[in-house]
Amino acid sequence: MTAPVLHCIRDHHFWLSPERVLYWEEEKTLILSDLHFGKTGHFRKSGIAVPQSIYQQDLQRLFHQISFFNPEKILIVGDFFHSIENKEMDFFLKWRNDLSALPMILVKGNHDILQKEWYRNASVDIVEQFQLNSFLFIHDNTGTTQSEDVFVFSGHLHPGCIIRGAGKQSLRFPCFYFTEQQAILPAFSHFSGLTIVQAKKNDHVFAIVNQSIIKIQ
Repeated sequence: MTAPVLHCIRDHHFWLSPERVLYWEEEKTLILSDLHFGKTGHFRKSGIAVPQSIYQQDLQRLFHQISFFNPEKILIVGDFFHSIENKEMDFFLKWRNDLSALPMILVKGNHDILQKEWYRNASVDIVEQFQLNSFLFIHDNTGTTQSEDVFVFSGHLHPGCIIRGAGKQSLRFPCFYFTEQQAILPAFSHFSGLTIVQAKKNDHVFAIVNQSIIKIQ
């Protein structure tokens, strides 16, 4: 992994990792969204041959980010799990057992439909939204209006951008997207689609390209 890239918001330091996570330096918090754990298992159950290695690699990527940043807590901005419980959840519980002392907070997303008891057993605190200082974390910020005093972090959209090359060549990449009042986080899961953002003049877009962060606006 190449070095994280610093992006400052309201005098706070956020480190952007090419592994699709943010590290909030002042709060020693690892922030990510849209992991969709268990999604590959649901595809296989439906007869679609999606390799389980995708899910295992996502768990390993998360472990590496925890080891690298050494956070005091993890904040997940929705869609931690994809749907109802399946066998991949057992892999997560074993993985979680090795990190049981690390607090995990889940801001509930539209896919987070497991029973509350399951989250308790997994030592995951689930909330509707989470606010710390002037920063608010919600899963889906589309169509909502927030006070100008609040900066909003959200997920849900799986933001992406287009980088154009010579001629008519173009490629699509996941990205971190920042406006003056909000940030939309990339989907942590590699097994997800993209929604191309329409950046305005003063917005900031950081593309994730070949394990590197590239600022394109």
